[in-house]
Amino acid sequence: MTSGTFEVEGAELYYEVRGSGPALLMISGAGGDAGYYTQVAADLADAFTVITYDRRGNSRSTGRTGAPLDLAEQAADARALIEGPAGGRALVFGNSAGAIIGLTLAALRPACLVGLIAHEPPAVNVLPADDPARAFFADVAGRYALGGAAAAGRRFAETVRGEGTYRWPDDLWRRFLGNQDHLFGTEWPGFAGFRPDEDALRSAPFPIVLGAGVEDRDTYYARPSVEIARRIGAPWVEFPGIHMEFLRHPDRFAAAVRALATWAYADDRPREPRMP
Repeated sequence: MTSGTFEVEGAELYYEVRGSGPALLMISGAGGDAGYYTQVAADLADAFTVITYDRRGNSRSTGRTGAPLDLAEQAADARALIEGPAGGRALVFGNSAGAIIGLTLAALRPACLVGLIAHEPPAVNVLPADDPARAFFADVAGRYALGGAAAAGRRFAETVRGEGTYRWPDDLWRRFLGNQDHLFGTEWPGFAGFRPDEDALRSAPFPIVLGAGVEDRDTYYARPSVEIARRIGAPWVEFPGIHMEFLRHPDRFAAAVRALATWAYADDRPREPRMP
């Protein structure tokens, strides 16, 4: 593994590179960083150049300003890494909020993508108007306003299936806790307001796959993946395990990503945009 920092507008992003072969950029979810994917990236390094990074303002990256951070800026950071360390084009994998960023990137800057694997984006705004899950982001934001990061973090953790049943690496857990104010204070509104650009995603000239864990079928972060796939005419696949299966059983998770990444690169050829 090699690591370094990459300068983008207003920040320096910490990143790690493993392996050789076609580029795979992995975007972490809320509060996380490159450490989410340490073992998965190592497992995939025999076939891919795997780039992981700490998103702007998180962990070892700079860029905290206290101002709301919008999704276009998050997508621009991912694009910069693709145009830099990834060599110009990459397959993108994103989990949770990272999947939201990936979907934003695919809509805004499709030329740099070979494909997108979006795992459990919590895009609650695609759910029916009367679905209780649509209140999730407002609920956590309210708890942050009243009780700070600790209160919001407790509520957030309660909603993620499987958390507390396995141990996080100590260093990752410390960094995660240090990211909470940035998450709830500056990133949260962007994630809360996300609505996928269905027209842009439907016409993307590369494969897009939505997916969710087999143990997460009824959760607020799994159900939107099914709905987005339906709306844009993309395949939906079932992954092993839970929302954070890449920490609980990274070998299982890496095997699922490997199969999809191999398929996406085999499908990397010029083609007409998909029609509505």
